[in-house]
Amino acid sequence: MEVGINSEIIRYSKEVTEQEVLKKIEELNNNSDVSGILVQLPLPKQIDKEKIINTISPFKDVDGFHPINVGNLSSGYNAIVPCTPLGCLLLIKKIEKNLSGKHAVILGRSNLNGKPMAQLLLKENCTVTIVHSKTKNLKEECLRADILVAAVGVANLVKGDWVKKDSIVIDVGINKVGDKIVGDVQFDEVKDKVKAITPVPGGVGPMTIACLLKNTLDCFKGR
Repeated sequence: MEVGINSEIIRYSKEVTEQEVLKKIEELNNNSDVSGILVQLPLPKQIDKEKIINTISPFKDVDGFHPINVGNLSSGYNAIVPCTPLGCLLLIKKIEKNLSGKHAVILGRSNLNGKPMAQLLLKENCTVTIVHSKTKNLKEECLRADILVAAVGVANLVKGDWVKKDSIVIDVGINKVGDKIVGDVQFDEVKDKVKAITPVPGGVGPMTIACLLKNTLDCFKGR
């Protein structure tokens, strides 16, 4: 209630049936007092993630994962946007308000981060390149970036000589190395070279939570 939003956590054992989860989602879809629904991923192996996501009402899909929201985002229409990419965009625009013509390189092509991030930056008139594990000359591609978003899940992959001077670097990676949590970017090597960089932890994570709250409010206002 700290932000004025009531929330309820519904917990199931890992042996829960798919049908039981689907029934609960339909119940929440039909409950006018519920503005947003979020199913925590990953799911147990007996549950089909795609079926679960498709069952959530697109108007209550605060994660922005429903195909209707994905399609609307891709088409440039109004959509509920996945929280992490949305948070990344807000961080980028805090540093650089006008992104038109900037070259953005996104390291990673996941449905959760890489692809929606590309759509958001295209809408801002960036030239967007998506790179991934099969990309040749990965370092050279990253060096071309005015904006580099690293969301691949490989600890300290991006080194100091991978980034262009005065670029903006957003590190989405969360990796455990020993007893430490580190990002996809070698922070100490990069931080003095760039215009702005997000730390891990404490960078993108809080923005993801803030954007989840924003999406919930937008769902409430839109019903």
